[in-house]
Amino acid sequence: MNGNLRPAFAELIGTFTLVFIGAGAGALAAANGGGIVAVALAHGVALMVIVYTWGAISGAHVNPAVTFGVAVAGKMSWTKALWYWAAQFVGAAFAGYVLLSVIGTTGELGSTTGSLTIDDPGRTIVVEAILTFFLVATVLNTAVAGRGGNAVGLAIGFVLTMDILMGGALTGASMNPARTFGSALAMQDLSYLWLYIVGPLLGAAAAAAICGRVFGE
Repeated sequence: MNGNLRPAFAELIGTFTLVFIGAGAGALAAANGGGIVAVALAHGVALMVIVYTWGAISGAHVNPAVTFGVAVAGKMSWTKALWYWAAQFVGAAFAGYVLLSVIGTTGELGSTTGSLTIDDPGRTIVVEAILTFFLVATVLNTAVAGRGGNAVGLAIGFVLTMDILMGGALTGASMNPARTFGSALAMQDLSYLWLYIVGPLLGAAAAAAICGRVFGE
């Protein structure tokens, strides 16, 4: 396979997994009165499994913001990042439409929106940036830097879980433009997608700058 095609395909499968499991859990929780804990655990466990399954092949970014942070930190080429972004958005879109065919529009397909999304775009961006900073910093300081050992999947899965527990009610705690895109595209409402591009990319850039310049080797 092309040097970029193999890891990109792993990113597609991984992102499909995250969106199908995460958005599906969010949709069913919303429809059946489930709590944020179940949604957070679904995302966190899914990401942990993805990291252990696909991490050796692609790094298991499954998130355009993570890929952006890794590229800004100089740990991957921008050409490879473009392959990853294409694969991540395709995987997310596929997951969104598969979910739509399975559960219909139940729970708005787990759309990553919260109390701030419509009424306060500025604070939505700030919250998403902060949550994404935690996620990308964890990825850079464990998986990318090689400091996480066998616990790298646990660290990355748990940081996603903790972020959703805190920010889920406020913004949906996406931290991931592809995660937002999958549900929004299937629901035919991309009006708020820009918030979940701007916020996560800002947080990822900040994490790359701090981890690279302050804590990098």
